[in-house]
Amino acid sequence: MIACADRSILQGRLEYDVPLSRYTSWRVGGPADRLYLPADRADLLAFIAELPAEEPLHWIGLGSNLLVRDGGLRGTVIVLHGALNTLHLEAADGSPLAVDAALPVGARVYAEAGVHCARLAKFAERAALAGLGFMAGIPGTVGGALAMNAGAWGGETWPAVDAVEIVQRGGTTRWLLPDTVHFAYREVRLPEDAIGLIAARFKVQADEDGSHAAAVRSQLARRKATQPVGRPSAGSTFRNPEGDFAARLIEAAGLKGYRMGGAEVSAQHANFILTSEGARASDVERLIAHIQHTVRERTGVALQPEVRVVGEPLEGQS
Repeated sequence: MIACADRSILQGRLEYDVPLSRYTSWRVGGPADRLYLPADRADLLAFIAELPAEEPLHWIGLGSNLLVRDGGLRGTVIVLHGALNTLHLEAADGSPLAVDAALPVGARVYAEAGVHCARLAKFAERAALAGLGFMAGIPGTVGGALAMNAGAWGGETWPAVDAVEIVQRGGTTRWLLPDTVHFAYREVRLPEDAIGLIAARFKVQADEDGSHAAAVRSQLARRKATQPVGRPSAGSTFRNPEGDFAARLIEAAGLKGYRMGGAEVSAQHANFILTSEGARASDVERLIAHIQHTVRERTGVALQPEVRVVGEPLEGQS
């Protein structure tokens, strides 16, 4: 526990010089100066309230869309998965509803930012709700999906949003409607006072005949058959260019199975980069650059990374 300036006691855990390879799905990355694992929402807001206004802040859910360079991150990293995990069905006035209750007009699903997207999709399926099945194809948390407008199987996060809750410096929060936020394909721009996203309410409809759930199960089976499992990756590495697929372009460039250090292009799905034991973030970053260069040389298409690259290289790395 940490004693705050106002003598309140935080319940979370603050660690120093923490390797972020522990918190990213590629299992690579240098250290964070400080890393905080909040106990819950109230503890998170109390911690933020005590931070200096100039403190750099970084947020991690499952770290599934993140490449942290080998030199690490300056400032404080906050890990939401395992802490902000509240998930329930609620009425239009915000009161909780039982999962097996009849769906009233205006009902929504409330999810905190640390909720795994697959858990959200499963919750909606159990409640016989349509509209969130695509979340089963996103390998991250609600917070990460909101931050990048993640999508799968033709669905995207922000069109399903009824409202989002942002956190501000000082530990205050407020709710935003989607029409006050700019979002596009894998792109989100929040108001300047937003330093993070901590919850959302999602629009849903009744899945009266079960067809939505059946379609999700079909997509999950297809994903299992066509995407690599059991190896560290960050899901899709590049955005799909308009009218085409990054995986097709990478495969057409002859890069399936191509390797740099401990990073390699998956032989099963060319838009996945896999890492092996001993890999470094610089291996992944160099491979990303090589893929971009090769695809542009051979097809004229400039692939844009879907993953976020953050932090500093080690001294001597370019």
